[in-house]
Amino acid sequence: MHFHDDSLFPENQEKLVIQAAPYGPEWLPGDSEDIPLTMDEQVQTAVDCYNAGATVLHIHVRELDGHGSKRMSMFNEMMVRLRQAVPEMVLQIGGSISFAPEEGGNEAKWLDYDTRHMLAEIDPKPDQVTIAIGTGQMSIIEMMSDSDLEGTSIGNNPALYKAYRDMIVEAGPEFYLEHLKRLQANGIQAHFQLGHVAQLETVERLIRRGVYTGPLILNYVAIGGGDAGRHPADLVEFIRRVPDGAVLTIESLMRSVAPMNAVGIALGQHVRVGNEDNLWFRKGERTSNLKQIEQMVKISETLGRDIATGAEAKKIYKIGEYYGSVDETLSRLGMVPNRQPGQRGFMLRPEGSAGRV
Repeated sequence: MHFHDDSLFPENQEKLVIQAAPYGPEWLPGDSEDIPLTMDEQVQTAVDCYNAGATVLHIHVRELDGHGSKRMSMFNEMMVRLRQAVPEMVLQIGGSISFAPEEGGNEAKWLDYDTRHMLAEIDPKPDQVTIAIGTGQMSIIEMMSDSDLEGTSIGNNPALYKAYRDMIVEAGPEFYLEHLKRLQANGIQAHFQLGHVAQLETVERLIRRGVYTGPLILNYVAIGGGDAGRHPADLVEFIRRVPDGAVLTIESLMRSVAPMNAVGIALGQHVRVGNEDNLWFRKGERTSNLKQIEQMVKISETLGRDIATGAEAKKIYKIGEYYGSVDETLSRLGMVPNRQPGQRGFMLRPEGSAGRV
């Protein structure tokens, strides 16, 4: 992204889109006071998050036994209820479905490819499904301290701790090429979850080869353990490398969520909060989904940056937009065109380009 002299002025930035992740699939009821259990509670959580200022909902579903649901019927029911309860929110289903171990199990893992592909068939369909690009480690506890895990099921259960320490994301080309095809065929926007610049470069290649032709909506995933860490220089470099026409949300872990998001807000990016990412305010002091959302609202408003409404968030996220060609996609994302045979030197945007720059 290119920053002009006036790019840090809030009146020149997009209104802030707050993404809520309030269903904490790695946690069990009791790990946080606001982990919803029943379907009614899960729907009410969405309503509460929206009323607090969140306009994107990151969705996982929980069974009555407290474990994450892997049943598509539960996701279908959840989507029906959410479309009625929070019609203005962008509804985004987590592409892992649930990576939590089965009851009594000792392995945390993403579900098989065929099961994850079924997310493209959810009815009513979500606005987005998140997608990982590239197989790799996802050790969600690597960057957590003992105090972060104090009093939680992961901290109290060595087998569960080991399961999350050793978790791997299976998301190679065989998966993401087919998944993108199915999502686009069903009018569901892919929301890319990227942990470092190399994954961003892979997505650029998919765009330049015509595999993906649509808006570039993505999270910078700074949770460590195979993804980015907390170094602010890495965050700034990732923002610098993201195309001007993309929409970027900052996602981090535990007590780094607020400071990383504060940097993101100041730099015109968007934010994600919720008990999936963080349980703490200060060291030893618990927080909640709503308190985290309210904190983002306060930080943004203190800087003079407005909060997006639901309708504005859908426009910022370009929900329902699709592009007809590689050239149109590159132009709309503010990227230089592909090199043509015989061309030398660096590529420039064509004169009269309608792309955002």
